[in-house]
Amino acid sequence: MLTITHLARALNLSRSTLLYYERLGLLCPALRGANGYRHYGEAELARGRQLADFRAMGLPLEEIASLLDAGSPSCLDAHLLRLEQQIIELRRQQRAIILYRQHTTTEENPMVDKQRWVAIMQAAGMTDEMMRNWHIQFEKMEPQAHQEFLASLRIPAEEIARIRNWSQSNEPV
Repeated sequence: MLTITHLARALNLSRSTLLYYERLGLLCPALRGANGYRHYGEAELARGRQLADFRAMGLPLEEIASLLDAGSPSCLDAHLLRLEQQIIELRRQQRAIILYRQHTTTEENPMVDKQRWVAIMQAAGMTDEMMRNWHIQFEKMEPQAHQEFLASLRIPAEEIARIRNWSQSNEPV
């Protein structure tokens, strides 16, 4: 039998993560000692390994519960489809950046303005929703760089403030 600390070490997870999984009913101890200590057996260790593997695949906990309890492979299929869609979107963003870099390296027009940037993003196959998500992620991950990028497109300060506020909200344009 393993204590929660030993199980956490075996799974390379924190003790608090295991307690959280227990609260969700994903990984419960085999028994509790008179002192209240949790004890885990081989079955719990195997379930914990499977749970950790599914988390490493990026599956949400709700879907992991279905997989662990019902063995429903449709969760994996749905997750695989979501990943494929994310890869497609990332490839579009990658193409947009490549187009942008190619355009900005020319001597005739070293700067790209907002209109040209939007055209490049659309040429790369990005929809308005994808462009908004791009702004949201840029603002979330690198707010200062987002500010500098928008300024480099020669966008007026008031419009930059609107774009950044819009990127931080869940409201439509």
